[in-house]
Amino acid sequence: MNPPIPLLEIRELYVNYGGIQALQNINLTVNAGEVVTLIGANGAGKSTTLRAISRLINPRSGQIVYQGRDITRRPPHEVVRLGIAHSPEGRRVLARQTVLDNLELGAYTRSNSAEVKADLDRQFEIFPRLAERRLQLAGTLSGGEQQMLALARALMSRPKLLLLDEPSLGLAPAIVREIFSIIRDLRATGVTILLVEQNAKLALESGDRGYVLEAGRITLTGQAANLLNDDQVRKAYLG
Repeated sequence: MNPPIPLLEIRELYVNYGGIQALQNINLTVNAGEVVTLIGANGAGKSTTLRAISRLINPRSGQIVYQGRDITRRPPHEVVRLGIAHSPEGRRVLARQTVLDNLELGAYTRSNSAEVKADLDRQFEIFPRLAERRLQLAGTLSGGEQQMLALARALMSRPKLLLLDEPSLGLAPAIVREIFSIIRDLRATGVTILLVEQNAKLALESGDRGYVLEAGRITLTGQAANLLNDDQVRKAYLG
């Protein structure tokens, strides 16, 4: 019996920023239903990997294959329609728009208004604080609430693959625990997640598999539980 085709496969990916090589020969897979995490120091290439997948930057060479289709040169809006959503580092909510406006914009590729309304209600169930603030300007929310909004906005496109970039950045520990509880709940509903996270311990505890990036290269990969107990990983990233 042939193994299932990965939901996402990156093959020999190279990305340059000007004359600087940001990613070198990146090979990774994400299977349906998994939480896969990328860990590494600042500047290792983690966010660049997500930006290449969502087509916000162009690779120099290599392939990005999603559901068996080569999407390496697809425009970003087509990638969203295919089922990939990106919640970026720094949250990037539309500060002068309301919570509701931000969520509705997350569904801009969808045309079934009844389904969009049902998903809005679903996001307000998952994130009750957003329901309380639905008519509030996003720029007036706390950092934790903005992260919840960024995550909910990404989910409004009904993604099969969710790219999460540093969801805990700058948040208080109690809010971080809440965000990661939501991530685990999403995984239980079948959403596949590729996670970039500065808190390597929390990321690996929440994931199935992991990749370690150093200076634009993958230097280590394995089951998340094994990476948690790896001496090299513990010394470099777990303190």
